[in-house]
Amino acid sequence: MHAERITDVVAYHMEGPCWWPGWDGLRFVDMLAGEILSMSGEGHLSRRKLGRIAAVVRPRAGAGGNGAGGSGAGMVVATERGVTLVDADDTVTPLPDLWDDDSIRMNEGGVAPDGSLYLGQMSYAKTEGAAAMFRMDAERRTTRVLTGLTISNGLDWSPDGTLAYYNDTATGRVDVFDWTAQDGLVNRRPFVALPDAGRPDGLTVDAQGGVWVAVVNRGRVEHYASDGTLADVVEVPATRVTACTFGGPDLADLFITTSRENLAEGQDPQAGSLFRATPGVRGKLPHAFAG
Repeated sequence: MHAERITDVVAYHMEGPCWWPGWDGLRFVDMLAGEILSMSGEGHLSRRKLGRIAAVVRPRAGAGGNGAGGSGAGMVVATERGVTLVDADDTVTPLPDLWDDDSIRMNEGGVAPDGSLYLGQMSYAKTEGAAAMFRMDAERRTTRVLTGLTISNGLDWSPDGTLAYYNDTATGRVDVFDWTAQDGLVNRRPFVALPDAGRPDGLTVDAQGGVWVAVVNRGRVEHYASDGTLADVVEVPATRVTACTFGGPDLADLFITTSRENLAEGQDPQAGSLFRATPGVRGKLPHAFAG
């Protein structure tokens, strides 16, 4: 399959796409600019700056929604070292930073079926093993749940909520955890090792349990069936493919983000654009943060 380009170059380091009905479309981040970009159903783009870094944007049930499928327009945003809450009326509430080491920043995350927010780090120097993952519950209590990570990236849950798929880009593979609300992420094990020295970035899980992985150094999204078999490849005419998510009114469109980070002017000219494919399967709505 081949993805079509649906925007001009609109971001330097585009990441983290998320579709939510209450937003009337897609939101994603220009991470290193600290901006949230919103694309309406009609294709209009708008921007909002929320800090030095904007790493994750997800819907927020506590701001007018009621969980997956709700209509709330609020959001939760992971910033450089903390979390910012945005209500449906645009009230902005920055929460206290989760750490004070300015060599470490947020990088990716997701919301679990119980509404808890999982947030992964990376060091600016990409130091091996320096990063961790945190969990924030509905009462906004935060615990460190994983350590020894390097570049914490894609995280999403299976349709029944019992499995969580995860990328630490430096490992070159997708891992899978068992997950329950009581125990959290447990029993980490390899799901697939990417071929051709591929580096996994963001990922999303479709309604059938297939895992779609952005391969940041190969200009493609790889689709793995739930048994780990490579089922499809979506070719993207930009090398640095960072993340993907399903969206559109029937969740049949796969939106794909790309980056211009460390590219010279004129190099890889479509990088920093948003792309779309229609792979013939449907996605699922994200869970909304309960806090």
